[in-house]
Amino acid sequence: MTKLRFGEMSLSGFADELGSDAATPGGGSASALAGALAASLVAMVARTTATGKAFADRAEEMNEITGEADRLRDELLGLVDEDATSFDQVMAAFRLPKETPEQQAARSEEIQKGYQAAVHPPMLVCRGAVRLLELALQIAERGKPNAVSDAGVAALLAATSLEGAALNVRINLSSITDTAFHTAQSEALGELLAQGQALRAEALAAVSTKLS
Repeated sequence: MTKLRFGEMSLSGFADELGSDAATPGGGSASALAGALAASLVAMVARTTATGKAFADRAEEMNEITGEADRLRDELLGLVDEDATSFDQVMAAFRLPKETPEQQAARSEEIQKGYQAAVHPPMLVCRGAVRLLELALQIAERGKPNAVSDAGVAALLAATSLEGAALNVRINLSSITDTAFHTAQSEALGELLAQGQALRAEALAAVSTKLS
């Protein structure tokens, strides 16, 4: 029987898998899921604003947000699995034979390839989370006022997705010996975190203003 993808599981089923003694899914997959939930909330606020008669002048803007949020949700749900799969490949590399110098060299090379590949999914999660923070700010400012708390939760979930995925990037980078790769990814990650922190503050300030 084909095993269910994590993104296809029920919430309780995924929570059971996450809480098991298996190495995957782990924090990277959970971070991707947090982003997917943020995307769903962004889409919900945008949809309900677009259909409100009082916000007819914002319908086109909100429909565009809805389409992008739906796309990001699907992408992030896919990354729930991709993150787990990439780390499984690292673990498989560690299980390669290492009796001879040739085997040891081949094993080390595969481990390094695995770690570099494992950086890719959480970096994509970080990029998606930053875009979701931009959209959360937009709906906090332009969405219907009685859904502003949902916009705030979307911003918080997106920020958690970003910071959680960043931890997974960093732990994989710590095992990579390619200095150029390490430096490039670290710099890109730093820029994303700076953007995300600023957007989180802006979005929550917009939410607070409407709630006061």
